[in-house]
Amino acid sequence: MGELVDFPSNGHGATGYLAIPASGSGPGLVVIQEWWGLVPHIEDLCDRFAAEGFVALAPDLFHGEKTTEPDEAGKLMMALNLGRAAQDMSGAASFLQGHDAVTSKKLGITGFCMGGGLTLVAACNTPEAFGAVVPWYGLIPWPEAEPDWSALEAPVMGHYAGNDGFFTPDKAADLEAKLRGLGKSATFYIYDGADHAFFNDTRPEVYNPEAAAIAWGRTIEFLHTRLG
Repeated sequence: MGELVDFPSNGHGATGYLAIPASGSGPGLVVIQEWWGLVPHIEDLCDRFAAEGFVALAPDLFHGEKTTEPDEAGKLMMALNLGRAAQDMSGAASFLQGHDAVTSKKLGITGFCMGGGLTLVAACNTPEAFGAVVPWYGLIPWPEAEPDWSALEAPVMGHYAGNDGFFTPDKAADLEAKLRGLGKSATFYIYDGADHAFFNDTRPEVYNPEAAAIAWGRTIEFLHTRLG
């Protein structure tokens, strides 16, 4: 359904996977990858969001690097140039805002695992771009990337796993409380019995179809409510 596209990123070139609804238009949505890279699962997610009516773009934050090995994925994540990633996410947002198919003034942004943390970073770095923020089982794995939470403008819906050893339910609850304490709109759901990456249907060892279906339904309703 989708295709690879090129877009500018602060003077550099960047690439992403763009999926457009069959209707030809819809609200814009930036989709941020897991630590595996811009793999077929992320492209499939863009297609699924497009089937729900969104113009979805996943920027390739690893610039062609991808893997199926956890050790290599961890190295790619820790080697990520956070400044460049921020530029790529901002460039993706600007590309969508200028795209003829995008009908919303504000964009949505969603991300998974590593991308969940980066989704929160992007929402604070460029708050004027976003009207809805949906991180999935991701917090901020880099201490130096902790954003200025007071800059956040859009409401946040987070999906977190009860059995997550990376981004634990307690840490998710702490962030939800921090955001609410700053007067932000934040609702974080904890899916009891689910593992980290429970939405990734290419990983049967952690995929939880029941939790995934509930979280997906909540996400689609939230995005349409906020973006149109």
